[in-house]
Amino acid sequence: MKKKILFIAAILGASFGSIAQDDKVFTPEEGDWVIGFDAAPVLNYVGNMFNGTAGNSLNTDFVNSDNVLFGKYYTDATTAYRGSLRIMNYSVKNEVLIDTNTMNSAPSYVTDETKQSGSLIQFGGGLEKRKGEGRFQGFYGGELMISLGGATNVENTYGVALDTVNMATGGATNGRVLTSKNAGGFGLGIRGFAGVEYFILPKISLGAEFGWGFGMQTQGAGETVTENYGFDGATATTQSLYTVTTTTAKNSAMVIDTDNMSGRIKLLFHF
Repeated sequence: MKKKILFIAAILGASFGSIAQDDKVFTPEEGDWVIGFDAAPVLNYVGNMFNGTAGNSLNTDFVNSDNVLFGKYYTDATTAYRGSLRIMNYSVKNEVLIDTNTMNSAPSYVTDETKQSGSLIQFGGGLEKRKGEGRFQGFYGGELMISLGGATNVENTYGVALDTVNMATGGATNGRVLTSKNAGGFGLGIRGFAGVEYFILPKISLGAEFGWGFGMQTQGAGETVTENYGFDGATATTQSLYTVTTTTAKNSAMVIDTDNMSGRIKLLFHF
């Protein structure tokens, strides 16, 4: 391990030494294009390289996580158009084995299955101004953000049917969810922002920012179907298997607040 650390340190030292000797431009120039993303997976990987085992696998899992791609175009050294984009579409299936044999004998398994799906599109654009001439720079500006959330669905399939054998009687309180659907939503945000950026290498920087703005969001109606075993209504005289459908109303919200981009540190590459 010690030899490994010394080797990496030597490589990094040689790299930084060569950079210091070269007359390279660190900061943005007119016509530069920029791409960036959340730096947390990379920083976690680098920070855990020396511990031997824990957390030293690079995480590339984008499913249902908060990953956003960033881009810029510099019209001059201190002015840039910026944009962000996230496109998510997921479909997940989970299976759980259930032992139906409650006696002390060989297990008898059935499968409970859950399927989930959904989608989300977020994009934004704005104008950014910069202040500072060295490798440490400040920036500020404004942007508009829009989010389009597709419907989300959950579907459950159970290996054992509901009846008096495997479930206590008593009606809807003993039920279980068969399907759950939430309609898509729409979100709109306008924010001002200010932040800092440090160029760790020529044309490679780390940045963080804070913002303040106005946001609104709407969400469509939802529906949940529950499976039950018991007395179906006040007039039922025998117990049976039945379903209950419950709907949720549309909702909307508006907010004015500060933010810190969820604490995100951006890693940016300039070309």
